[in-house]
Amino acid sequence: MNIELMLSACTHVIYGQLRRFTSRDADDDRGAVSLEQVLWFVAAGVAVAVIAGILWSKIKTEAEKPIQAPSAP
Repeated sequence: MNIELMLSACTHVIYGQLRRFTSRDADDDRGAVSLEQVLWFVAAGVAVAVIAGILWSKIKTEAEKPIQAPSAP
């Protein structure tokens, strides 16, 4: 059996138990996402999509230009 894997698993279990015992409110909801977080995520996604579209259009126009064959002097 892999000893590093076992030690890592034990460390995570102990850390989780310690966090649970030392937390002020054991019933707090850690999975809640606010509307502001969702809107920031959507805005970031839209910004990435817009920048990707601009870059793609520039790459496409450069790729469609004819290639000039090199000529010897």
